[in-house]
Amino acid sequence: MNLSGRARNRLNDVARELLRQPTVEKPRGQWVNDVVAWCHQHDIDLATRINGKTLRFDATLLAQINDVLDSARIAPLGRSLSGLTSSAQAKEGVEEDKANRESPRARRVLVSFPPQPIAGLAIEPRAIRDVDVQTLKLSAFSAMIQVENLDSFYEFSPDLPALSGYINPLVVYRGDSHYGGGFALLAEAWHKTQRPHIYAGDFDVKGVTLALDSNATHLLLPGIEWLTQHATPLHVPAEQFPYQRRLRKHFAALPFAHPLRDYLTLLLENQRGLKQQWFGGQMVCVGLV
Repeated sequence: MNLSGRARNRLNDVARELLRQPTVEKPRGQWVNDVVAWCHQHDIDLATRINGKTLRFDATLLAQINDVLDSARIAPLGRSLSGLTSSAQAKEGVEEDKANRESPRARRVLVSFPPQPIAGLAIEPRAIRDVDVQTLKLSAFSAMIQVENLDSFYEFSPDLPALSGYINPLVVYRGDSHYGGGFALLAEAWHKTQRPHIYAGDFDVKGVTLALDSNATHLLLPGIEWLTQHATPLHVPAEQFPYQRRLRKHFAALPFAHPLRDYLTLLLENQRGLKQQWFGGQMVCVGLV
């Protein structure tokens, strides 16, 4: 039998207590009984340490437990596998704590770069890369463009007049259940650079709220005249109504002449929106704050 995760955690607690006192007694609950069974299986003599009600731990017993763990190439007590990647856990021993490991995509993001010729691969309009956030040198990019929808991300090109003032913008997928955690790390790091963060997504209540949550500085949207003609009540889903309260507060705090006010009026007062995939006309960058 393996030493259960719960028993291991409790033994780690015992090890810390033994730093302050020579022995620690624990009642014969489930985890203690698991330790007793494990010790018996591995021929660790509990001798006078055990009775019907308690098990007494000391430094010698923990050393014997660690000797068995070491011989089985399992991480010793006091060394947590929680939060480590599987490869990092492998360096600690053969045991894997899959429930508490770091997800393989925890720090990964999808990034769109200019075409990068690769032998044996047809050249596409953009090169899509799955990268570790920590490998991105943010100082190389003048702005970050966060694309909400995956299909739009694959087709997105920053070669737009509205983005012509930005040299080498970083185009990133907003993320989902697979890449959302990595993007959150990137957004936090980017916010510290104080450079433009442009949100390219749906013109709806949730889309604008997501932009605010990401600390975006601008929205990439069609001009207000075009959008007024093409926005539709069909793109104002009822499940997004709870998001309206926050946007109304944001709207109320904007200066009277702020260009975002016309967009939020169309969204909140006229109850009209439009999905990113239906955008057309001349795109513009609209400040969020």
